[in-house]
Amino acid sequence: MNALIDDKYEDDAKKCSLKHPVTGVGVLVIKYIDGKQHVLVGKRLSHPGTGKYEFPGGFIDHLESFEQCAKREVLEETGVTIKNVRFLRLLSMKDYSPMHFIDVGLVAEWEGGEPTDREPDSSQGWSWYDIDNMPEPLFVSKLGLVEAYKNNISFMDL
Repeated sequence: MNALIDDKYEDDAKKCSLKHPVTGVGVLVIKYIDGKQHVLVGKRLSHPGTGKYEFPGGFIDHLESFEQCAKREVLEETGVTIKNVRFLRLLSMKDYSPMHFIDVGLVAEWEGGEPTDREPDSSQGWSWYDIDNMPEPLFVSKLGLVEAYKNNISFMDL
């Protein structure tokens, strides 16, 4: 097994099938503050990408739509509600081989609520950041969301 995946992460590797990619969503939540675009960002506490900044998101449940998943994940992780969810880009992410993820990037507008740490074992510090002044380092799949949003890119392969 790859050195990246040790005993601590063996269960994650099993959950994220090593034969087929696992599909999830990442949501770029936009809120206008003083006329400027801000995005919701928190710090990952789980593998892969521990300690990196990310946007809300997660695995798609069986028979769940992309929009349902986006709304559920954003609310579960941050306490924020969203509206006007729309497709942004697809990303085939292989940076954490042997795990392989397909990330469906979505963009949505803030509807209500203030960010809180609702899943403190997996993420923390949810806050609004100016889209042109993001914290670093960003989780690899999330780098693609900002780039896709700013440059109208719909497909990425990392």
